[in-house]
Amino acid sequence: MRVQSALGVALLAAHTVSAITLDTTDANSIRSAASTIAHGMMSYYSGNVTGGTPGLLPGPYYWWEAGAMFGSLIDYWYYTGDSTYNDVVSQALLFQTGPDADFMPPNQTKSEGNDDQGFWGLAAMSAAEVGFPNPPEEDPQWLALAQAVFNSQALRWDNSTCAGGLKWQIFTFNTGYNYKNSISNGCFFNLGARLGYYTKNETYLDWAERSYDWCEAVGLVTPNSGEAGYQVFDGTDDNQNCSSLNHMQWSYNAGVFLLGAATMWNQTTGDRQARWETRVRGIIAGAGVFFQNQVMYEVACEPSANCNTDQLSFKAYLSRWMAASSKVAPFVRDLVAPALQKSAAGAAQACSGGSDGVTCGTRWYQAGWDGSYGVGQQMSALEVVQGLLIDSVAGPLSNETGGTSKGNPAAGTGGDRNPGVPASRISTGDRAGAGILTAVILVGLLGGAWYVGILLGGLLTVGSVLVTQISCLSSCLLARMVFRKESWPGAYT
Repeated sequence: MRVQSALGVALLAAHTVSAITLDTTDANSIRSAASTIAHGMMSYYSGNVTGGTPGLLPGPYYWWEAGAMFGSLIDYWYYTGDSTYNDVVSQALLFQTGPDADFMPPNQTKSEGNDDQGFWGLAAMSAAEVGFPNPPEEDPQWLALAQAVFNSQALRWDNSTCAGGLKWQIFTFNTGYNYKNSISNGCFFNLGARLGYYTKNETYLDWAERSYDWCEAVGLVTPNSGEAGYQVFDGTDDNQNCSSLNHMQWSYNAGVFLLGAATMWNQTTGDRQARWETRVRGIIAGAGVFFQNQVMYEVACEPSANCNTDQLSFKAYLSRWMAASSKVAPFVRDLVAPALQKSAAGAAQACSGGSDGVTCGTRWYQAGWDGSYGVGQQMSALEVVQGLLIDSVAGPLSNETGGTSKGNPAAGTGGDRNPGVPASRISTGDRAGAGILTAVILVGLLGGAWYVGILLGGLLTVGSVLVTQISCLSSCLLARMVFRKESWPGAYT
């Protein structure tokens, strides 16, 4: 890991061996560890001091990660009751809302993607759900901010290619405009499901189901039976009408779909609920690729020590959303709790670096500090540790169970009804259309596999070629080999 700042030089030069003490079964120990880690994370932030810009982290951190960080501090207050950072969080979120109160501030709009906006919207959604102190009445409210993000993205739903989906980038001049990726669509799905839960407005739930069905139809979410579970791939090129996939797997993609699916399970009944339970269990089973002996790691980059700044934070979101999923879908708890406990213990012992002796590293499965440091490392450790308190807190609020955040259904639309939102609930015909799209894509894959099999003179079977088309990169395959049902409680039985 490269040295990122003068602070990093000091940390490396003055490293003293210590560690965070954590008893994963003791609430006071968990709170103490979380406090230490949060303090270390906030040492990177200066937006609340004279000359700083509220809501921004210094380079090399991008704007989206700051939004994610403030989301972790909302979680910190929710889990521990410690309000130390509440004013800083509120200041940052409100400063970055932008003139239209939709998290599109002028200092970011030229480079902002749907996923970037999504992470800030999810932070606002969390604030509404956990009863985080409301802003002054003259300022945008948490629920309205989340609605604004959702509505503005619904307006961007793009039927011109791939029969739907959100593009990664908002503006045509940005690299990635023709990429439809899992994290952008996953944030939209996650936010829609949670808005439906909070407001009890079925239209949000219909949009969430529509977006999830599209992700399955194009293959971003690929259902598999057995130990492999559901794989969530990174993205697809809409210049090719989403006919090929980037098979890279990242932990935050699995996490964002997991909480969305768990929330949909909570809000449905009968056959629909059964389908969502299958999806939840499948996503958890597939997430086994991100665990080694039940300790979380970023399989695509961590073993080779080439994770970039963004990727070093991804474990925070899988940790966050696994814990949260157990609150809205109680059957999730036993599937994820053992791995989260072991991961938290690993993270705590890896927080043993720097001049303070409690700076967090990346590799939780390695004894001691690995020499890496940064916001992502602190945030990942914070989320997995504080999430151990999930059984001691109430579930997410709604407007029927004490939620007080004020909404604005027209937020993000300029005051007009959002033409991207259906005037009525999505019909059975709409869902059938999504099923037809799935069938067409599957036929294309099978046809391609058959054709290649013929060209190779029968040396490859149709099945093996199809597996090649949908497999993840070699690093994922190697990692999956070490997971068995006895080591991953989330595996199908």
